[in-house]
Formats: sequence, C-alpha cells, structure tokens
Amino acid sequence: MDYTATQSGFRQQPNMRLRTSLVDGSEGSQLFEDTSGAASGPQKGFSNQQARPQAEGFPGQSILSDPMSNLAMAYGSSLASQGREMVDKNLDRFIPISKLKYYFAVDTVYVGKKLGLLVFPYMHDNWEVSYQQDTPVAPRFDVNAPDLYIPAMGFITYILVAGLALGTQNKFSPELLGVQASSALVWLIMEVLAVLLSLYLVTVNTDLTTIDLLAFSGYKYVGMIVGVVTGLLFGRPAYYLSLLWCCVAIFVFMIRTLRLKLLSEAAAEGRLVRGARNQLRMYLTMSIAAAQPIFMFWLTYHLIR
Repeated sequence: MDYTATQSGFRQQPNMRLRTSLVDGSEGSQLFEDTSGAASGPQKGFSNQQARPQAEGFPGQSILSDPMSNLAMAYGSSLASQGREMVDKNLDRFIPISKLKYYFAVDTVYVGKKLGLLVFPYMHDNWEVSYQQDTPVAPRFDVNAPDLYIPAMGFITYILVAGLALGTQNKFSPELLGVQASSALVWLIMEVLAVLLSLYLVTVNTDLTTIDLLAFSGYKYVGMIVGVVTGLLFGRPAYYLSLLWCCVAIFVFMIRTLRLKLLSEAAAEGRLVRGARNQLRMYLTMSIAAAQPIFMFWLTYHLIR
C-alpha cells in the first residue's frame, strides 16, 4: 500500500483495491451471460434420466417375474373361465343362445316366400321341416323352418306404424309409444309362457323350443302391420277386411304348422284322432291358433279412427 504526501496530510491511495475489484467484477458479473455451459448441463441430465430407467428396469418387471404373481394371475383367469361357462350353461337351459344363429340364417328369397305364406297359406302343400342328418336345415333352405328375423323386424315395424297412426290422431308422444311397445312385448311374453305351461300340463312330448314358440307367436305382427297400414290408407272398413283376411290366414298357418309338432303322427297325416291325450293336444293346437287373431285385434283396433 502506497502513501503519498499532500498538503492535508497522508492519504491512502486505493490503487490495488480498485484493480482487485475490477478483476473480481469482470469474473463475477459479465456483460453477456455464457449459455453454452448451461445448455449442455440439462442435456446431460436428460440423457442421464433416460439411461437410468434402462439400467434399473420398469417397476412392473419385478412383479411379473414373481412366481406368486404368475400363479395368482393363472388362478384368476381359470376362475373367470369357469364363471363364464357356468353362466352360459345356466342361460342355455332357458334360452339356447348358441342356436340363435340358426334362426337368423335367412336371405331375401326366404323372407319373400315366408311373407307370402303368412298372408296366403292355402295353396301350400308340404308343411314338414326338412332335416339333414337329424338336424333341421337353415331357414334359407326351407320355407317351413321357423325364424326370428321376420318376428323381430315385424315387431319393430309394428311399433313404427303404431307411432305413425298415433301421429295421424294427434296423440303421438314418446311416452305413449313406449307404452305401446312395452304392452306388445308383455303380451308376447305372457303368450309364450302360457303355451309353455300348457305343454307342461298336457305332457306333450315335442321338439318345440322356447325360441320356436317365440317365432310362431311373432308371425302375427305381419298381419297386424297389413291391417293398420290398410286402415290408414283406405279407412276403417278396409282395416276390418284386411285384418279379417290376415287373421284367417294366420289361423290356418298355425294349425298346419303346429299339428306336426303337437299332434301324434296319425293326426299329422290326417287320420282320425283318438284318445284323451290326442284330444287335449288338438284342443291345445286350436287354442294357440285361435289366440293369434285375438291379440291381433286387441293390439291394433285403437290405432284406427
């Protein structure tokens, strides 16, 4: 440290301190920040973060490699498969789901012939279902085979036509249309259950299934649609005439179809029916056929004004 003499005495000269501060300031606070080192730092950190999971492995790897976890997963899958088989077996006792594909195996030719048979069954001679190796052929190969396509489409079309008829009367509403659909479905289910109960009480040995009865009971929607559409186009008298024709047609169709399923072989061939059991079967067949016109009138008469 230098001391120089002045007139006012001795004064300290901070030359070294000023030089030191300039040097420290140039190193501590620069005019432009150097970002080259800062950019390389995060890149190195990011590369380290990427390399760390590859070296350590994902967390589920230790779980999958655990023998107890593999055993638990295998046991759970076996329980799920057993539960699915149990549900399918119990459900198949009431509704054979595996056979539904058979009832929807139809084509355009079959649908046209079946609709003609439902409206005009008087000229049809052979009503027996064809078999191939003790198995009934698909409906598209035999017009006498029952199907679910026409009943399902008939039910949906009936609901749409009912909505149209209610609209012409200024009574249409979603709630009323829902009541119409639910009532038709409830009557159909009650009809099938009543037939099943009757078959059980009469002890009829037949190959009719629940789906067969559902199909035969659903064929009446074709005549109902014809009657309602005719009534909307030409008035109430045309409704009665067309509905009467379709009622007679469905009655004849059900008699000629169900007699091969419910009556004995002698009755199916047209010979005289004898015996109390055969009499009960004949009455049951006629009752099922006679119920179709009643439901057809009950579900359509209020749609025509």
